Amino acid sequence: MPLRGHRRRQPACVPDSSACASMSARSRRGAGATATRPRGRTRTANASGCDRRSGVSSTSPCARPTTPASPLRRLRRPRPPRSTGGWGRGHSVDGKLSCGYSSFRGKRATMEDFYDVKLTEIDGQAVSLFGVFDGHGGSRAAEYLKEHLFENLLKHPEFLTDTKLAISETYQKTDTDFLESESSAFRDDGSTASTAVLVGDHLYVANVGDSRAVISKASKAMALSEDHKPNRIDERKRIENAGGIVIWAGTWRVGGVLAMPRAFGNRLLKPYVVAEPKIQEEQVNGDLECLVLASDGLWDVVENEESVSLGKSEDAAESAARKLTEIAYSRGSADNITCIVVQFHHDKTG
Repeated sequence: MPLRGHRRRQPACVPDSSACASMSARSRRGAGATATRPRGRTRTANASGCDRRSGVSSTSPCARPTTPASPLRRLRRPRPPRSTGGWGRGHSVDGKLSCGYSSFRGKRATMEDFYDVKLTEIDGQAVSLFGVFDGHGGSRAAEYLKEHLFENLLKHPEFLTDTKLAISETYQKTDTDFLESESSAFRDDGSTASTAVLVGDHLYVANVGDSRAVISKASKAMALSEDHKPNRIDERKRIENAGGIVIWAGTWRVGGVLAMPRAFGNRLLKPYVVAEPKIQEEQVNGDLECLVLASDGLWDVVENEESVSLGKSEDAAESAARKLTEIAYSRGSADNITCIVVQFHHDKTG
């Protein structure tokens, strides 16, 4: 019975708490440790969220009065894909072009855009390769293209002699390789691909999906790729001839699922969704001023003319690429934004 004038000492935790009873039992057995931490030492927690010294769970009602941690916080989260965000620049080996690139996650929760730039020389001939890959349903397909598409293309035996054929066959081979590599995975992501390949004085632009390539030629904007949409007459006919359907589901979609008829990956929509590229060839001469490659996060809010106008007016291609991604973001683009700007320098003799 407490003495008069003395306050009853409050219990350290809720009396009917099983965690408190467990701690008391451990203390009586001598297996526990005092709740008072020695000065100069910090409490560390193991993977289960328990104090390593006391064995008391940090979520126990007997623990120090902090906001209880959710049990989900103790789960190991999967490693996110490597981010491609950032910017940079480069020059061709003969000095006839400079490039800059910028990639930005934007307002999306995840980053599914990837890009690749290769500037090299083969048999004394300058070769430059630029690619933008916009993933959907996940980032793995776009990441695979970054790692393998140009590598496969440079290995093609006809790369220098029949570049157009080499690009077409490499696109489809890389798609097949990706599907085989993901055969045991429980996912079905895909990716667009917009690439520009310069071999000597020839520019080849290949496109699958809705990323886009635009050039400035004699001060005029010219798209070298067409956005692939399933409601285009030629695409719809091809899909229906293969046994597929195109239906309206917020927008026109293949099988009511994918809003593009050409893409890498998307195993469940084969053979209706294909990775066969549309390729356009352009002669590189004094009229060709700049090239802009970008994902639809840019093209949703920036017009072709504006992109190349800024691309050729900036002193540095990197500055142009960064400004374009910033403009797209400031205008409310809701997607990842990736942009490559190539400026041509015709006064260089190599």
